[in-house]
Amino acid sequence: MPTVALNAHGDVVPPGEGWTKPPYGGVIEDGRMYGRGVAVSKSDIATYTYALAALRAQGASGAALNGVVELHFTYDEELGGLAGPGWLLERKLTRPDFAIAASFSYAVVTAHNGCLQLEVTVHGKSGHGAMPETGRDAFRAGVAILNAIYAEADALKSRKSQVKGIDHPTMIVGLLNGGINTNVVPDRLTFRMDRRMTPEEDPSVVEARVRALIESVAATHEGIRVEIKRLLLANSLKPLPGHERLVEAIRRHARRAFGEDIPAVGVPLYSDARLYGEHGVPIVMYGAGPRTIAESNAKRPDENLLLEDLRRATHVVAGTVYDFLRAP
Repeated sequence: MPTVALNAHGDVVPPGEGWTKPPYGGVIEDGRMYGRGVAVSKSDIATYTYALAALRAQGASGAALNGVVELHFTYDEELGGLAGPGWLLERKLTRPDFAIAASFSYAVVTAHNGCLQLEVTVHGKSGHGAMPETGRDAFRAGVAILNAIYAEADALKSRKSQVKGIDHPTMIVGLLNGGINTNVVPDRLTFRMDRRMTPEEDPSVVEARVRALIESVAATHEGIRVEIKRLLLANSLKPLPGHERLVEAIRRHARRAFGEDIPAVGVPLYSDARLYGEHGVPIVMYGAGPRTIAESNAKRPDENLLLEDLRRATHVVAGTVYDFLRAP
């Protein structure tokens, strides 16, 4: 008797600026709903709920179904998922045989990148702006470190992934903070960085290399030391034996619902789907969305979803789960 888990998350990133519709208004215009999280991934809370309702109705009509469907609706995916699906899986409160996680395009996703996030603090010594030689400039050292990081980021473009849909590793610096005042030699610079890892990369090797790069540059500046703190280490999602059944079923039902073949691909972002894979659960990502991630404006102003795509994705999920629960 198989157990199939359907996982979607209700937490979202802040709306940001540039919206032409109320970001939390759920405005519907010309068959599209606009709002923060409508594509990632509140839509799939609806997709999975109504798919399950359809299955219950099918069972009530006399269809022989055998198995369990669990709805895993959690609210920490944007922070890594450890308090949601990670907590459930770690404590063995759920042990699904297969899982489908929320997604945001026509494609069925079989793999995704991993992510390493670090907070780096460059420590120097303050000094009077009129006598800068009395201090140890954390910004000057920080610029050298940042230049080394960006040079490494450019070099990563040549390291191509073999997974369709994933190009190469990336690395950015997303936040900077530091200094005391305009006329004071800065004694501290703190920045946060994000290193995306392809499924072929070893996270421990990647982290060791990034740390060594930062520390080697800092060592060339007298009186400077660095403190490196790991904020997040999210492993990549790699296909597990059994995921082929999910891919085949989803693609077959999508062909019926959408009238076209949908691809099976990897994506460069990361999600809490990886946590199921880490616990040995074959999982793919599939849910309501447009043909591509970019079309949905996910995590951008005017995030939206075509309601017809939501309806058709619901049919696909219901049909796929029905295949897994159908009695021999």
